[in-house]
This record gives sequence, structure tokens and C-alpha cells, in this order.
Amino acid sequence: MGRTLPLMSTPETSRFVRLRVELVLEIDDADAVTKAALRRIGEDAAMPADERSHAESAVTEDTAEALAYLVDPFDLVSEVPGIELAQASWSSEPIDYDPDSPDWDLDEDDADEDDEEDVRG
Repeated sequence: MGRTLPLMSTPETSRFVRLRVELVLEIDDADAVTKAALRRIGEDAAMPADERSHAESAVTEDTAEALAYLVDPFDLVSEVPGIELAQASWSSEPIDYDPDSPDWDLDEDDADEDDEEDVRG
């Protein structure tokens, strides 16, 4: 009756899952991170020369950028049976981190969700 898009069934809408992961890493040896990123860039035969030059410059100037070249979401899920990575994005940035600050309580979101479930349940 005049619909232009088909309705999606429940199995179709639940096939995709967004997995959010947040990591805070302490860099003990920035040179080692940079060298590893430069090695990975050098080993990428498919990377065009102009892109390679830009990537090498970026990882040399910024350890966070070097880390972004080394951490690949595909590597995190490639061995998980029954899934296919549909899309991924990631970034890294230097941050001020104080593990004793309540602002960095990683369980904070979980506690809020548990409280909501207790109220509903």
C-alpha cells in the first residue's frame, strides 16, 4: 500500500552488533611503537608511494598516530567464528590520564545500566 521500502524482519535487524571498546594504553617506549609502525607501513606492498610517505611522516611525528597504524580492529575479530567485520573505525589520541580520578571509572556505565535494570526488574 504505497510502501517504498520493505519492512525488515527481526532476524535482519539483529544481525549487526556494534561493539565498543575503549582502551587506555601507557606508552613505555615511544621509539619502539614508532619503529613497529614504520615496519608495518614498509611491509604494506599495496600502499601507494605518496600515501606511504604521508603515513611515515605521521607516525614519526605522533606516537598516537603510530599506535593507530598498529592496532587493527580486523585483527581483534578475525578469528571469531560466525562473524564478518562489516565496518570499522578507530582513532587514537594522547590524553591526560589519572587512574585515581573518578572520571576514569570504567565500570561507571555498567553500574548505571545495572541500576536501570533493577528499577525495571
